[in-house]
Amino acid sequence: MRFKPKSRPLRQEHYRWMREGTPNFNDKVFEYISELKIISKKDVKWVYPSTPIMKALEEMSHSYRSLVVLLNNGLFGGLITVMKLVDYLGGGELFELIEKRHSYNVFSALNKEPVESVMVKNPVTIYVDEGIKEALSRMITYGAGILPVLERDGRIYGILTEHDLVKYLAGVASIGLKVKEAMSSPVITETEQSTLKKAMETMIKYGFRRIPVVDKDGLISGIITAVDIVREFGTHNILRRVSSEDIREILNLPLSEIMVKDVAVIHLDDDLANAVNTMLSRNISSVLVIDDEGALRGIVTERDVLYAIIAPK
Repeated sequence: MRFKPKSRPLRQEHYRWMREGTPNFNDKVFEYISELKIISKKDVKWVYPSTPIMKALEEMSHSYRSLVVLLNNGLFGGLITVMKLVDYLGGGELFELIEKRHSYNVFSALNKEPVESVMVKNPVTIYVDEGIKEALSRMITYGAGILPVLERDGRIYGILTEHDLVKYLAGVASIGLKVKEAMSSPVITETEQSTLKKAMETMIKYGFRRIPVVDKDGLISGIITAVDIVREFGTHNILRRVSSEDIREILNLPLSEIMVKDVAVIHLDDDLANAVNTMLSRNISSVLVIDDEGALRGIVTERDVLYAIIAPK
């Protein structure tokens, strides 16, 4: 299904949270939340600082949005995220490493560069014995969609993500809002002819992880996400599309060859619970919002849903 968007620039994904400040949490919601120890994931995927970036990409190609980095002594050392990888692969300043250290050779850049070069060394964290309110407050204040959960001695206990919280709260907390009351709007788009590099640069510039893609007539034909990009590299699919070892050939690929064409949409006046059900049933992090004429009016992300639950209007 194709829809025609209204093209206006999109603000940074976490801007809505920051401009409204730390919300006045609805205490009623927290009646349903068990302690952090129960909610955070215990099956943590991890790598070492010396692990080649390709190994991290391969691990994250199974739809993981982050990997914990453990030091040699087993203590928590940092976090590698899809956005840091997008930055390195062509979206931001980290791409200079590929240019200067590897002369644009994609195989050298992926197999010889260690995770340590691109990981977040001091991410926002939470201790397992702290409360869920503290975790949510840090997510909001710092725009962090992922919180490593630590023991007091520095060992990793688990990972808490926006997805975990949305999945948990969706079944126990009433939202009671229309999609149009919770969505982020307006939305920026890229064209099918836009290059992969252009899309990644847009992601890093604005700080969000997904971009709708439109065809030459301005109709939505797909979506490209940071997770999609990591999966393309991690499965080696994108490496098979080119004939040289120069990463610039990969970066010049049009989005029409990489984007996901099956786009999830929802209408302005639908209940927000429908958006949540769509995201959870399809294991995706966002849905596009259209009006009755099919024009793109906004996007609902996990962060928008979480905000609507914990700080209802």
